[in-house]
Amino acid sequence: MGTTLRQGKEFLMIPGPTNVPDAVLRAMHRPAIDIYEGPLVETTDACLAGLKRLFKTGYPPYIYAANGHGAWDAALSNTLSRGDRILVLESGLFASGWGRAAGMMGLNLDTLPGSWREPVDPSALEDKLRADKGHKIKAILVVQVDTASGVWNDIAALRKAIDAASHPALFMVDTIASLGCVPFHMDDWGVDVALTGSQKGLMCPPGLSFVAGGERARKAHLTADLRTHYMDWSFRDGPIHYQKYCGTPPEHLLFGFKAALDLIFDEGLERVWHRHALLAEASRRAVAVWEKAGAVEFNIVDPRARANSVTVVRTTGWEVEGLRNFTHDVCGVTIGGTIGEMVGQGFRIGHMGHVNAVMLLGTLSAIELGLAKLGKTGTSGGIVAAQDYLAAAL
Repeated sequence: MGTTLRQGKEFLMIPGPTNVPDAVLRAMHRPAIDIYEGPLVETTDACLAGLKRLFKTGYPPYIYAANGHGAWDAALSNTLSRGDRILVLESGLFASGWGRAAGMMGLNLDTLPGSWREPVDPSALEDKLRADKGHKIKAILVVQVDTASGVWNDIAALRKAIDAASHPALFMVDTIASLGCVPFHMDDWGVDVALTGSQKGLMCPPGLSFVAGGERARKAHLTADLRTHYMDWSFRDGPIHYQKYCGTPPEHLLFGFKAALDLIFDEGLERVWHRHALLAEASRRAVAVWEKAGAVEFNIVDPRARANSVTVVRTTGWEVEGLRNFTHDVCGVTIGGTIGEMVGQGFRIGHMGHVNAVMLLGTLSAIELGLAKLGKTGTSGGIVAAQDYLAAAL
């Protein structure tokens, strides 16, 4: 295939890391500064205040020089003790990965089995917790959006299920692929620990992760015996600025994160959520046309459980690499491959963070063109469906 169409700005449309805005890149392009006083302290204060607004919490968040896996460790080590039992709510790859991390730390793993094609069932969770008469389960782990499966889990409904069972376990939520993309209300929803990363909806390079602990989590912290020096909330609550990072702060990532927060709040958080909802539904309208033609199918069966930050699509028995190679090599558009138990079975369209209508529509057009070149008949019309939806929604 020729490559005459790919010159120009390439589109990165994978579910993380996502596009980094020019304003964020410019903010990072500056000299190092003093870590003990002045502008960096002000930057830290702004970042922590912004995280409270993002998480919708009144409790203090913490900043780690780590990816999301580091945030997993921080959430667990600060609140639990060796031998505690944790319950993982399966709905894709990443809650299970969090559970494996817990096992490495000496925690006992229990699982609420789930499907890669469905969200966590609140009634099944309630039944599981009611059966735990001795309240041996100390924490419940769930992912709000799983980028491997494309599922969105209803966190508020899961909290209601926990309350209906009158179970005291800490409720921990991974929002790495959802914060800054879809509504999240840590305090109102009764989430005890929330965590996220910098490289998806927050539009920054990988390397920062964030954890917030509510009142019950902070009480559990006092007796947790998995605490480590680097992750420890108590040390990071100390009076010296560098303690907030357990050493040298990741200065340039913080400069970038502050700029990203400014972009989010200048747009308005609710408007950011709405933009993601519009782009996600436009993507789904196109996929629905291709599905009707028999070329692909949605991975998540229930339309209400499809995420607004990523759309995961299954191919119907044909090799997906030909499509991904076409969009990249001919059109300059990178779409994600499937991972975990879905490796090679489909593709993923990331529409989170620094993404607008032109980028989304261009990506859908590249996919539709690729389907035509691969001989998938009846797939024309997906891009029209996406455009018609946006025209009516605006």
